[in-house]
Amino acid sequence: MKGLTPGVIAELTGGEYVGVASSRGVRVAGAVRDHRDVKPGNLFVCVRGAHVDGHDFAGSAFDLGAACCLAERAIPNAKGPYVLVGSTLDSIKTIGAYHRRLFDIPVIGITGSVGKTTTKDMVAAALGARFNVLKTTGNLNNELGVPLTLLSLDERHEAAVIEMGISDFGEMGRLAEMVRPDIFIITKIGYSHIKELGDLNGVLRAKTEAFAYMGPGGTAVLNGDDDLLRGYDPGMRKITFGLENHNDYRAESVRAEGADALTCDIFSSTGRHAIRVPAFGNHLAGAALAAAVIGDIAGLTGEELRRGLSSYAPVEGRANVIVTGYITIIDDCYNANPNSVKSALESLSVLPGRRVAILGDMLNLGEHSDKMHRETGACAASNSIDSLICSGENSLMICEGYLSAGGTAASHFKTNKELIAALPELIEQDDIVLVKASNSMRFNEIVQRLREPGLC
Repeated sequence: MKGLTPGVIAELTGGEYVGVASSRGVRVAGAVRDHRDVKPGNLFVCVRGAHVDGHDFAGSAFDLGAACCLAERAIPNAKGPYVLVGSTLDSIKTIGAYHRRLFDIPVIGITGSVGKTTTKDMVAAALGARFNVLKTTGNLNNELGVPLTLLSLDERHEAAVIEMGISDFGEMGRLAEMVRPDIFIITKIGYSHIKELGDLNGVLRAKTEAFAYMGPGGTAVLNGDDDLLRGYDPGMRKITFGLENHNDYRAESVRAEGADALTCDIFSSTGRHAIRVPAFGNHLAGAALAAAVIGDIAGLTGEELRRGLSSYAPVEGRANVIVTGYITIIDDCYNANPNSVKSALESLSVLPGRRVAILGDMLNLGEHSDKMHRETGACAASNSIDSLICSGENSLMICEGYLSAGGTAASHFKTNKELIAALPELIEQDDIVLVKASNSMRFNEIVQRLREPGLC
């Protein structure tokens, strides 16, 4: 990290430096919260979790080369320096905000109720054709993960793409105060965390808190197919993208090449680009459009944009296609809300063969839960899903909605264990199987079973 030392950390946070004087000026590079991820020179952030207390692993962190620890209590027999603070979470946010301001590079923030991770990876892939890009990894998109990401910035980076996820009012403002994005992308206003945010207007209000932390030269990149975003005035330059003709950037001739790739033509004032993204899902067109906007702002050539997008690769659990030799699995089990499940079902519907959807509970929908689960089932029926398999209490409503809308083959199980036991009877050779649910439903267990030999 640029100019960050245990002494500077103590000054920034108002914390107490504990250690020998000679270590006060040691250079600190990068920050982690899991001691197993420590690399020499890192700052190890001791976080008290529900089940694990990071302070208990400070010794291991020093053994692995941590330059300093950030702690809320004294570390007995510490093997290196540490800074004692009242709250490690509040302090790491202060440090992350300070560090971000040391870099004069384009910073792109991304949020949305659906598609933000895909868009983040697509934008980073496009920019990667020319620039050294830092991007959010894993699920580091919250008030702890974002500062850890910012603290990964170093002199090599020429751009940063930061995913920003929220679940309540005020969070986006706190994230944006750290990130200070030059460009802010919103992929969609949808039914995510609706229990806390109330309705779609509440979601819009929460997501758009970021614009208060952008300079007058900032740019808002918004999905113009979304009714609320189309009419929203961010108070700065606004560029829209989508499939509808009124957008500044639009996609036409969107085509799936089986489950392997998506192709489309992107049109804007700068011309036409025929692009191919080697991944599954019609939703990729929106992410590619957002990437094209950023590419134009960054000065990418058409060839660089195409090359960058062609390097995109989905991560595990996010529309990742797995061909087992017996079936094809679309592993999209990292998370789910009504908008993302609808998009996944629509993408599944255009693929040839017997289409199977294994769906689970969508959480944080509050009083809207039953209605939205039923509507999801009806969506499965209208998209000609041949077999619907569900697990979880709420997903019973998905089955009811599917059958009431004309679906013909639905199975519901109370637990994943029961569903997994029934898979050999429900899955046929050459099936295309979509697996999707909220992350806490642990549908990765189902994906693992589907991948194993002997399913038939």
